[in-house]
Order: sequence, then C-alpha cells, then structure tokens
Amino acid sequence: MEMPEDLRKRLSEHPCFCEDAHHEFARIHLPVAPRCNIQCNYCNRKFDCCNESRPGVTSEILSPEQALNKVRVVKEKIPQLSVVGIAGPGDPLANEDTFKALELIGKEMPEMTLCVSTNGLALPECARRLFDLNVKFVTVTMNCTDPEIGARIYDAVIFDGRKHSGVEGATILRDRQLEGIRQCVDLGMLVKINIVMIPGINDAHIPDLVKTVRDMGVYIVNILPLIPVEGTKFSDLRAPTPLERRDMMDRCGLDMKMMRHCRQCRADAIGLLGEDRSSEFAHIEGCGLREPCINVTVDLDLDESKVAVASSDGKRVNSGFGNASEFRIYATDGNTVRFLRTVPIDRSKTVAGEDHRKHIESIIDQLEGCGTVIAEEIGPMPMKILSLKGIKVVISDGEVNEAVRQSKS
Repeated sequence: MEMPEDLRKRLSEHPCFCEDAHHEFARIHLPVAPRCNIQCNYCNRKFDCCNESRPGVTSEILSPEQALNKVRVVKEKIPQLSVVGIAGPGDPLANEDTFKALELIGKEMPEMTLCVSTNGLALPECARRLFDLNVKFVTVTMNCTDPEIGARIYDAVIFDGRKHSGVEGATILRDRQLEGIRQCVDLGMLVKINIVMIPGINDAHIPDLVKTVRDMGVYIVNILPLIPVEGTKFSDLRAPTPLERRDMMDRCGLDMKMMRHCRQCRADAIGLLGEDRSSEFAHIEGCGLREPCINVTVDLDLDESKVAVASSDGKRVNSGFGNASEFRIYATDGNTVRFLRTVPIDRSKTVAGEDHRKHIESIIDQLEGCGTVIAEEIGPMPMKILSLKGIKVVISDGEVNEAVRQSKS
C-alpha cells in the first residue's frame, strides 16, 4: 500500500523511525505515565535526576497540562522539535493522562508528530483511540512470541484486574500484542517493534520474531541490548556484546528494516538523539511542574506494597525509628524495589514524655500508606502504636534494597 504524503513527510522528520532525520530533527518524551500493567524482569521504574540514561528513568512526572506547557517552552528553545512522544516511565496505555496530554498537544500544535511507545497489553482497546488523536507512530516492545520464553522475561501481567504469571501471563501479553499490532497496521499507522536482546533467554528466538512481525506489516525493528539494572531479577545477567548485537541486526536485516541509531532514551528525553538535553529543562519554573524525583509518588501495581525505611543515605538501614532524620519510601513486590519519595522528619526540638509520644505519632502519620517499617532499632512505645495500626516492623541494619525485598516475604 502506498504511503500517504502527509505520513511520508512526518516519517522523514521522525528521528526514531528515520535514520536520516535524527541528525536534524528533535523529539521530546513527556513523562506523564507512571503506572505500568506488566512487570518485566529487566525493568526497574526508578525515578532519577540526571545520572542515568535508560528507558523508565525520569526526573519528574507531569500532568497533561504541565506537559503541554513544557512542550511550549522546549519548542521555543529547540525550533527543530518535530516529535512529541510518550514512553513512560510506565506504560502509556495504562495511564489516562496519556490520552489527555495527546489531545491537548494535538489541538494546540497540530504540526507536531505524536508518537507512543507501549508494551502492547492494552493496545487492542486503544489503537483506534490513538489513531483518532492523530497518533500515527506506535512502538511496541515485544520480546518473544513463545510463551515459554516469555515466562522467563515477564514476572507479572496485570489484565482484567488479575495478576497473571508464567506461561499464562506471557500468552495473554503475546496475544494482545499481536492483535494490537494488527489493528495499528490496518489503521495505517507505522509500527516499530523494540526487542530487548537477552543472551541465553530470547536471542536465538529473535530472527523468528522478526519474521512474524514483518509478515504483519511492521515498518521497522529495533534490537536493543539488555541493560542489567540493580533491583531486578536480571541484574546479574550480562548484556550482549556490541558484536553480538550487530551480528543479530545484520542477520535480521535480511528480512526487514533495522533501526541502528537508537540511544535507549529516558522517559523524559529531549533534543536530538544522542544529545539529550532533558536536564536543561527539568523542573521549569512557571510550568507548575510536580515535585522532582525525590518526592515523586507513583501508583502501585497489584501485589506491590509500600515500605518505609529509616536510612540517612539510601544504602543501609542506619537509623532507629524515633531518631531518624528521614524515611525513604519504597514500593516492592518481593522481587523489584522502586524508590518513591523521601519523608524528612523534623528533629529540631528535644522531646520527652507526652511530647515524645506526639512526636512518634506524627512520624507514623507521615508514613501513611506504608504497610511495613524497617529500622535499625525501635522502642516499645512506637512498636505498640505501629502494631495497633497493623503496620509490620522489621529490625535490620542491612542493605536497603535487600531489606525492602525481604520484608515482602
């Protein structure tokens, strides 16, 4: 089928779908989507400031209105901005704010090319909705079509209000991905498939996967190297070597077009590929941006719980409950650990007697929503109050992430 002229022009200005465009045209990723509906064994949706560059990382979460304001500011500073994308830090289609942001930007800036990156679980219900919002470019991260392989990659799939795991979860995800891709292609959207190459798990399967999506009418495939991330089940796996990845792209390139210029962008990336300027535009004054990463909160996925840790450095549990200067709040499902925010504790006054009890109660109130507290030590009075509130107490002086992970067991 011949490509419409408007789509062809937008393709020529899309730095991720067109290699020639990435030297001249810029993009902005809007982090409006914190929630995710699957848990991959390589993913830790960590909110970071500026010292990490990988998918799932962002300095802030924006509301749709804040996202629109940010595009206005960036467009003024970077006139070659051509693409507005939403790629996380969770899954865009699991967040209603994604659609609101696309609607606002599309109405005010119809010249901008709109793009969404998704795991594909919710794509069958959302393909037409995206198309009606003038989204013509969709990226689906799809790592296999074999559920046995998928069972090793995906820890959980949240579908129809239930958590599915193993082969069952992987089958649901695969079937939904294939149906969503089919719908997007039928609507005339250009689809890119991202494949995370995981040595020893899905690498031998990738050529067959590429042939499958080629036959469906997918436009381009991007083979990404695994990034082993601390706090995930795949943290100890190795990434493919550059030679292994290049050989895989060369092999699969015989069947369809390969993207070879990917930079595995952050969820708040801005600028030309390879020249990320996100830190330059973080927390812009006057745009009403939400608090920076240290105070960002995200919705919990099913089977996650919040844990408060008395730690002054985020590395070890090193404070008692009553004398902690801050608590760090994490979300965990027993496998992955996600930092949510920091709760500072006012230690400026000396307290004793009834004032001490009020101080303890004030701390507990600030930790609302946490089902577990981890501290180096705790007295009988705060222990009793926490117990009456149904909050579990864990005594530890160990490494924070491991203590949080173990608290789920």
